[in-house]
Amino acid sequence: MAFIGTLCLLLVLTTLAGHLSNRLGIPSVIGQILVGIIVGPAVLNWIHLGNTIQLFSDIGVIILMFIGGLESNLTLLRKYLRPAIIVACVGVIFPVIFMGIAAKLFGLSTFESLFIGVVFSATSVSISVEVLRDYGALDTKEGATILGAAVADDIIGVILLSIMISLMGTQGLSANSHQQNIAVVLLEQVLFFVVTYFVVKWIAPFMMSISEKLLMASSRTITSMVICLGMAWLANFVGLSGAVGAFFAGIAVAHTPYRKVVAEHMEPIGYAAFIPLFFVSIGLNMTFAHIGQSIGFIAVMTVLACLTKLVGCGLGAMMNGFSLSSDYMIGAGMISRGEMGLITAQIGFSAGLLSESYYSDMILVIVLATIIAPFLLKHAINKLPADDKEAMMAKQLGEN
Repeated sequence: MAFIGTLCLLLVLTTLAGHLSNRLGIPSVIGQILVGIIVGPAVLNWIHLGNTIQLFSDIGVIILMFIGGLESNLTLLRKYLRPAIIVACVGVIFPVIFMGIAAKLFGLSTFESLFIGVVFSATSVSISVEVLRDYGALDTKEGATILGAAVADDIIGVILLSIMISLMGTQGLSANSHQQNIAVVLLEQVLFFVVTYFVVKWIAPFMMSISEKLLMASSRTITSMVICLGMAWLANFVGLSGAVGAFFAGIAVAHTPYRKVVAEHMEPIGYAAFIPLFFVSIGLNMTFAHIGQSIGFIAVMTVLACLTKLVGCGLGAMMNGFSLSSDYMIGAGMISRGEMGLITAQIGFSAGLLSESYYSDMILVIVLATIIAPFLLKHAINKLPADDKEAMMAKQLGEN
């Protein structure tokens, strides 16, 4: 029962923090992440990231991305698929090269430097989704490009991580076995997107139509949750983030007549408990232990973590003819590393790709970059042309 008290405290604090953040004109997620920092090991040391909080956090990011999928425009995603892939590719190359070089200059081995570049090639779009929703910018060309690029980023990051682990040879496998493992991962991910096509086209509409005939309260919401969790599990099974599967599940349900009722029911489920704990968990990962010994390294890597995505993804957007303000918004939307960076760092650390001392520093850099990202994204949205901002505000008021 101890967790019940912890959950109650965190919900009170995140609600108040979100309210104060909105009153101050900053994204509410910042206040919720700060709650985790303050009550966690970094400051007061009251609450630690235990298994139950982590479970709520995992469900929270899945529901958040499912809602993001529900509110996305598949036509826009298709239209901006090519720009999204180019943005993702350039946004991966920049961190791998520049953060890898910086790590090497700080005395890390070549392998560790490469791995740090791979860690920061990942993007966690869940934070950006929340900010885009707050400002009515999710269903825009920039929002569609950010979402598409983040999915492509995830796939590229998994492939790079698989190659790094294979080259490291920590499991004592032959080179042929490594190549086979990478080939299997790629094949599984291709099959995942084949299954996703069938889910969007036929399976989800069929399941949702059946749900309407079930003599059960909230049967449509339960069925949509089954689709969401099932797709999240399948994505995780093939080595992708569960958030990717949940996002496509949201798109699938959005293309049925039940989009509105599912959205109305899923938001209270997510925001009542699970989604706030996801943001809190990011803050709980932070610790200031030994920060004095490596503050220069942390500061440089945090700046590079932001700049490599901001400039790299912005350049990718520019190559596709976006305006300067849109380039800025897309670059800012790709900065957040969140759970993707944390997961990649943990997998690599377990595989022996990074020493324990540098692993702790990387966690702190990931959290700092994730905190900075919403501020930059809000600033980028405010820099958009007046007509675009007015359309976003009108959409936001209409939803509220």
